Amino acid sequence: MKCILCKQAETCPDLTSVTLERDGFRLVVKNVPAQVCPNCGEAYADEAVAVRLLAAAESLTDSGALTGVREYASI
Repeated sequence: MKCILCKQAETCPDLTSVTLERDGFRLVVKNVPAQVCPNCGEAYADEAVAVRLLAAAESLTDSGALTGVREYASI
């Protein structure tokens, strides 16, 4: 797909880091599969990946944690 942000390049499969923040909570997930623009670096995760990331964040906030760093494969 063409990058929505820079409109200069086609995205390609790669890995990225995603940071989710809300109300003082922060979760960083490394090695997330995504389509990444080689021009500007914008990353696009598909719906299944996004659902998994949000479920991991919800689980971590339910445990009372304020921060977390995880590998995508372990969430």
